[in-house]
Order: sequence, then C-alpha cells, then structure tokens
Amino acid sequence: MATKTNPFQFVQQTRAEISKVVWPTRREVLLTTVMVFVLASITAVFFSLVDILIKSGLQAMLNVFGS
Repeated sequence: MATKTNPFQFVQQTRAEISKVVWPTRREVLLTTVMVFVLASITAVFFSLVDILIKSGLQAMLNVFGS
C-alpha cells in the first residue's frame, strides 16, 4: 500500500526530479526542428508521388478494361 505524501513533500520531490532533467540546448532544439521539417517535407513528396503513380495506374487499367 502506498504511503500518503503531504503537499509540501510532493512539491519538494517534484522539484528534485525536475532538477535532474537535462534540457536541450538552443542549437539542439533548432537542429531537431529543422530535421523534422525536412523529413516531413520528404515524406509529403514521397507520398504525393506514390499517390500520382497509383492514380495513373488505376486510370490506365480503367482505360484498358473499361467500356
């Protein structure tokens, strides 16, 4: 059974845990943000090309087998 902690102890424990966090530098945040945008753009282009290929293939099949 868990023991109850009073609010003061809870705040102290929370602050102690927050002080252990290693925050990223401004440069790290900038680089990871740029990488997210670059990879999202590459993914968008890839799926757009795949969509165009599938659409073209289906239209070709409908033209051949359609009435």
